[in-house]
Amino acid sequence: MVDFLILFVSLLARILILLVVAEVILSYFMSPYHPVRSAILKIIDPILSPIRNVLPNVGMLDFSPIVLILLIQLAETLLIALLRSLG
Repeated sequence: MVDFLILFVSLLARILILLVVAEVILSYFMSPYHPVRSAILKIIDPILSPIRNVLPNVGMLDFSPIVLILLIQLAETLLIALLRSLG
């Protein structure tokens, strides 16, 4: 059971990271109203918005996706370590 939870946490983290990277790449090519980009934004934006509110603006650069990826990886590492200690 613990192995399944570890696999689930790892898979969820990888999917979220891929969605963040996809959103960054698609933001250069697609309108925010495109159905694909809109669907990704509905998933990522609620997680990304609080980070954008905390980080200061650095010109035209947005570092919030990098911070989100690092936070997802940190959460994944901590959750997997916790699950391994329980199992």
